[in-house]
Amino acid sequence: MAIPNPTLISIADMTTEAKFLKAVAIVQGLPKDGPIKPSQDDQLYFYKYFKQATIGDVNTARPGMLDFVGKAKWDAWNEVKGTSKADAHAKYVEKLLAVLKTVDTDESKKHIAEIEAA
Repeated sequence: MAIPNPTLISIADMTTEAKFLKAVAIVQGLPKDGPIKPSQDDQLYFYKYFKQATIGDVNTARPGMLDFVGKAKWDAWNEVKGTSKADAHAKYVEKLLAVLKTVDTDESKKHIAEIEAA
């Protein structure tokens, strides 16, 4: 059985992390009234994979009965329990690229190019 080259693994992880960091910056910088509007489901998807990538498995108690937003976020994050950091990075980036490709604007094309160059 071949042992994977740790240098290659870390370079791949760094590339994925760079794309993730660029994608996070793009999502956080999207204006609410701009042409690129992720749906609430998309936003929840970004949230759960951001939390999984940056913190890991859910580490807080589920919010109370009347905190509907908090429960939805907690439940979404808990759904991806066990997902590796690298997989969470990749899923976040893939989702943003899919969202950007549905919006055919110069801005979305610019963001796609930025992510691919990272």
